[in-house]
Amino acid sequence: MIENAITCEQHDFVEVACMYHYRLRLVLKNKLIIEGTAIDIVNSPEKQECLVIDNDSRMQIELTQLVSMEVLTPNAKFREVIFE
Repeated sequence: MIENAITCEQHDFVEVACMYHYRLRLVLKNKLIIEGTAIDIVNSPEKQECLVIDNDSRMQIELTQLVSMEVLTPNAKFREVIFE
């Protein structure tokens, strides 16, 4: 397993969030809170897996920087994932 990688189960939740374009509230390790719509998972030029989120502009967030992912979309298939 890659150092600081997220688990397969956590990765699956991120994939589901992208598949259904859930609106998310993300808490990052640097304490930043970001809200937006999950779009896709991509690899950065540094080969890091990143969640693409749309909050008026698209941004990429390294999956290893996630502390928690809360789903704001009503009736979602899950509510929250803790990454620590």
